[in-house]
Amino acid sequence: MDPAALIAIEHDATGRRFIARIDGKEAYLEYRPVRTGVVDYVTTYTPPALRERHIASTIVRHALDHARDRELKVIPSCWFVAGYIERHREYEELLTGTD
Repeated sequence: MDPAALIAIEHDATGRRFIARIDGKEAYLEYRPVRTGVVDYVTTYTPPALRERHIASTIVRHALDHARDRELKVIPSCWFVAGYIERHREYEELLTGTD
């Protein structure tokens, strides 16, 4: 089994973040609502000690699934989110036009 599949992701709607807490550290994806039905995934961060464990990818996948489940469109301002969507074309349908 993929170890990343065991990572629990918390949605902090008040803080506008998706968070994974591992070994006392936090990796996260921050977002901001742009307008009704559109969310901008602004940045991802993984502490250096947690990198190379696919945590950021797991968080991004969770955030994109969250958007899909709520019929939201996504602006991938974060380079990591944009790259993830390029590698996982099944999420392209979530992209919105220019804003």
